[in-house]
Amino acid sequence: MQESPAGGRIYPLMASALPMNPPDANPLHTRQSLLGRLKDWEDERSWRDFFETYWRLIYSTARKGGLSDAEAQEVVQETVISVAKQMKEFKYDPAVGSFKGWLKLITRRRIADQYRKRKPHEVGLADAATDAGTRAMDRLPDGAGDTADAAWEADWQQSLLDRAVELVRTQVSPRQYQIFDLYVLRQWPASQVAASLDISTAQVHLAKHRVQSQIKKEARRLEKTFL
Repeated sequence: MQESPAGGRIYPLMASALPMNPPDANPLHTRQSLLGRLKDWEDERSWRDFFETYWRLIYSTARKGGLSDAEAQEVVQETVISVAKQMKEFKYDPAVGSFKGWLKLITRRRIADQYRKRKPHEVGLADAATDAGTRAMDRLPDGAGDTADAAWEADWQQSLLDRAVELVRTQVSPRQYQIFDLYVLRQWPASQVAASLDISTAQVHLAKHRVQSQIKKEARRLEKTFL
């Protein structure tokens, strides 16, 4: 699996790029229609978008729960499979629960499955394995509520932002993205970016504004798609 940009952290100068509650004329209809696409297993584009957006979230949650890299990767695979199998029964109803909370619950269950798969000798004793699994699971966000735990919420937002950056990279010119990468992601001073690329600082700020605007647009789309 690839590493998320900038070490998986919210990028400096980008904290406002992902609004918590983006405006939408009919958000319920939008989410129902977009989530509805995942009910079709043949819709490769929607499933690819789902995977590329959330594999980091699932993986990082599994790792924070104490699983190894290989186990966390299996959790990603099994979680996606579980979502695919259960998606036809999922109904978006804010009064009952969110997709975000549903995905969190499925992820926790697949993590628990990994602990059950461990052989006693891998951790010494069967009781030790159970205790270790319990302690690790206690560190995870609570999957029962509709409101995400702070850790899950932070990783959720980071996943959307990472995916938005990936998508925008293919939409803007290589030059503009290079400027944005140096100035925002790598945190070079504007003067250093300008000198390195033989451009003015005004051009640096303009490129940053244009790329960041696109990222906000993609982030809003993703936020409206999966809540």
